[in-house]
Amino acid sequence: MLLRFRGPDGMHRITVEPSDTFGKLAQKLAEALPPTVDMSTLTLSNQPAGGDRRLINDIASAKVSQIGLSHGDMVFVDYKQMASLSNGNSNHHTTSANASRLSSSSNRLDGHAILPTQDLPIDPLPAATSSSENIKNPWEVVRQSPLDDRLDRQDGKVPRKIDVKMCRHGAKGMCDYCMPLEPFNQEYLNERKIKNMSFHSYLRKINSATNKPELGSSFMPPLSEPYYRVKRDCPSGHPQWPEGICTKCQPSAITLQPQSFRMVDHVEFAQASLIENLLTFWRASGAQRMGYLYGRYVEYTGIPLGVKAVVEAIYEPPQIDEVDGVTLNEWENEQAIDNVARLCGLEKVGVIWTDLQDSGVGDGSVVCKRHIDSYYLSSLEIAFAARLQAQHPKPTKWSDTGRFGSNFVTCVVSGDESGQIAISAYQVSNSAVEMVRADIVEPSADPGVMIVRNEDDENDGASRTRYIPEVFYRRINEYGASVQENAKPSFPVEYLLVTLTHGFPSDPRPMFMAEAPGFTIENRAAIGQEQEFKTVGHRLGVDKNGDVKDSSAGILAISNFHLLCFLHATGIFDETAEFPLLCRVATQHDLADGYQLISTGGWATLLTILQSTGERPPKRPSPIDGDGNTDRLAKRVGGVRLEKSYHLIMDRVILSSDLILGKWDVGWRYLVDGLVLGCAI
Repeated sequence: MLLRFRGPDGMHRITVEPSDTFGKLAQKLAEALPPTVDMSTLTLSNQPAGGDRRLINDIASAKVSQIGLSHGDMVFVDYKQMASLSNGNSNHHTTSANASRLSSSSNRLDGHAILPTQDLPIDPLPAATSSSENIKNPWEVVRQSPLDDRLDRQDGKVPRKIDVKMCRHGAKGMCDYCMPLEPFNQEYLNERKIKNMSFHSYLRKINSATNKPELGSSFMPPLSEPYYRVKRDCPSGHPQWPEGICTKCQPSAITLQPQSFRMVDHVEFAQASLIENLLTFWRASGAQRMGYLYGRYVEYTGIPLGVKAVVEAIYEPPQIDEVDGVTLNEWENEQAIDNVARLCGLEKVGVIWTDLQDSGVGDGSVVCKRHIDSYYLSSLEIAFAARLQAQHPKPTKWSDTGRFGSNFVTCVVSGDESGQIAISAYQVSNSAVEMVRADIVEPSADPGVMIVRNEDDENDGASRTRYIPEVFYRRINEYGASVQENAKPSFPVEYLLVTLTHGFPSDPRPMFMAEAPGFTIENRAAIGQEQEFKTVGHRLGVDKNGDVKDSSAGILAISNFHLLCFLHATGIFDETAEFPLLCRVATQHDLADGYQLISTGGWATLLTILQSTGERPPKRPSPIDGDGNTDRLAKRVGGVRLEKSYHLIMDRVILSSDLILGKWDVGWRYLVDGLVLGCAI
């Protein structure tokens, strides 16, 4: 007989015999249900809710006919998923089960055997799990940044003063005209010309619409990342994509629209020398330069519940610089540089590159390439920024997957409309990150246009398993009406951009306070700059005896991020105690820690190396040095008599005369064999 089983993952039809036991029925159900189901929690009931519910393990020995089931009956099942997710990481057993299920599938497309796991557009993957895998109670297991915890505890409302025209109450009263505004109030944002609200303001807005504690309903995470890929392990029971697909596992159509919020609101450079160092390379070589921004995230008071990235250092990875772009080489010590930044209390917050071209006028002006009629960030740069944001996800307890968006920023140094060098800061939208991750879009030769990929591209064999959903975007036509357009084959890149503000502090207090010119910047052999111990000795002020001339000045000279990275690569200081102390001295500038650093063995080793390589050896002492009764021998320049005698020796003088046009041309040829200069002292 045929029995119907309805559960959280849909309906399943199982054929059984009346004499079969429920233990055998459980085996058939296990084959139909997703592999993540915990079969020990499987229950059967005759009603969707409130009926007689029994664990299938308790009635495993009973026969199906004894319960009174007949052909065509419907049984309601319920179960729990395996506790496999904790803060975004999957359980080994679940991964093994999924891998075995994928390996047993023989999917074919165009006659070629493929596996769904072959489609990996991001390398490395931004996280160990898929964005579609939800975390049970993320507010309990996800650890977000202390800044996010601090902003979550704030009220965030915008206070208003009493309106003398509309308010009719006393000083301690309140009405609709003077009550505080929500941080996402659109009128307030328009009045302040804030185009994109902050992330935490957006979180308050959607959380107030999703969860209503006054109604006593259960809490639901308000944030959910976009997911434009085919979902794995579809509960419908059909073969894996691309062999099978249904409406439950295929992504919906994408409608692009400008993102109303931004994860970071402002980018602040701790000192102007950070940008000047990039410009120095361009001025010396004429080629572009790229670097990673290391800094920290702090609260930004410019907008309600805002966040700003404070940049303290720029590290330039190995690269090949050209006039029109940059090619990145393999960065072998990236993990080591990140560890140095972590010891300094910093993290990787963004990326910056130059796009400069001299105007040729001679007044220092540059060509304006990026403007409203061309582009602000090209399609290739958007794809690059999207990959970096995908590799640096933001953990948050307000998302069902434990992460949402990214705080990674992108800065470009280029010419503005007036021909001056200017900085622009951007982020790409969450939809752009997911479209790049799902391999839906690709850059175009036109920098202002992004191309939607084609599933039938025969030349692209690396991503045969991708599914391209319908992509639309809305625009204002020539009649002023908002119309929806199909994004295929291409669409403007403005739908994927979010603009940030940037600036410099009015009262700079940088973390790294080493005086100019500072230590040599890494990977600049192309312009003849190398990091050497000799430069370290000059910056620290080490004399010929291997001692620091001024201890306080030497401690201040250590406060340089590039010098810290160079010393870390040498391995002179101990990793457990000495190098963390060195980073603490470089960032906190405490003299007590500085004197403790001077007494360490690593510092003594450094001074020994600097004495032998950083300074020239002392001059050879005079034979009479140390004799107190004899004056030191000195050169008496004034007593030197210089007698000059010149001897001009002429071997022969040849007189030649020829008659040319009735005139005599007399030429004297002197052959000087030697000139002797005698000097007597």
